[in-house]
Amino acid sequence: MSTIPITVIPGDGIGPEITRAALRVLDKLDCGLTYDVQTAGIAALESGAELVPDQTLESIRRNRVVLKGPLTTPVGKGFTSINVQLRKIFDLYANVRPAITRPGVKSRYDNIDILTIRENTEGMYAGERQEVSPDGSRAESVSVITRTGAERVIRFTYELAHRRHRRKITVVHKANILKATSGLFLEVAREIANSYPDIETVEMIVDNTCMQLVLNPHQFDVIVTTNLFGDIISDLCAGLIGGLGMAPGANIGDDVAIFEAVHGSAPDIAGQKIANPSALILASALLLDQIGLLDKAQRIRAAIREVVAAGDRVTRDLGGNATTTAFTDAVIERV
Repeated sequence: MSTIPITVIPGDGIGPEITRAALRVLDKLDCGLTYDVQTAGIAALESGAELVPDQTLESIRRNRVVLKGPLTTPVGKGFTSINVQLRKIFDLYANVRPAITRPGVKSRYDNIDILTIRENTEGMYAGERQEVSPDGSRAESVSVITRTGAERVIRFTYELAHRRHRRKITVVHKANILKATSGLFLEVAREIANSYPDIETVEMIVDNTCMQLVLNPHQFDVIVTTNLFGDIISDLCAGLIGGLGMAPGANIGDDVAIFEAVHGSAPDIAGQKIANPSALILASALLLDQIGLLDKAQRIRAAIREVVAAGDRVTRDLGGNATTTAFTDAVIERV
């Protein structure tokens, strides 16, 4: 049986603990994966390397599929976001964030299943011409949206929706005010939507979108939007299902895909063996989707759902007192 190498970056804080949990689940499923373990973030700095060492970048280029724990970017000038760096270096233009309610997780709504896809490389986060005047009285940053950037993330969204039999896409924008940048994004979305008559397309201004997500989230199926709006909306959707502890994410480009837990490194609980590994285990299911192991991915999701619903071996944040290891054991028993 041939094996598939993937790059594994355990990360900082609770990262190594939840990464071990995710790899144990993947091993139990006998996915044929081999792990090329690399460092980044604080762990890399402490070993005398750069925040993202060249060896890690080369591993990602070679393997093209990455499972990544949470990374800490040091506070201070000269340190830029590691996640933004990786997205730029590997042109990971689509950020995919599913938000799904699960029995046993305290949330404000039931039966939520919203997929948010955020353009990942342009807009306000691209860092174009960020300037502060010498006297500190004026700050300026430029947002750039290109037709190419809009086209590829929007077409990615429609193709993904088509494959997964999703029937509605909400294009979120602010074209009424940001007529150039958001206007171009909306214009491209309208053009591409015409090629997918089987999918309903709805246009919604971002501020109304946030209100509607709170008032009636069940009207949403798939959301596609620009970088800044998508960052906010995807976390809002995570709040609808109980928080970031159950929220996986994927950063996907044409050549490389990085799968991650979207929560932080939680250094305050690192080493205490109480971290909830669900987000990274669910991210590993997204990874399996990417490489075509759809049945095994579904088994992971079903196992997480059963363990959380049972409630007898869940971590503290889910209302229980199980350790990270005990929770993972329960998932492994069910996969």
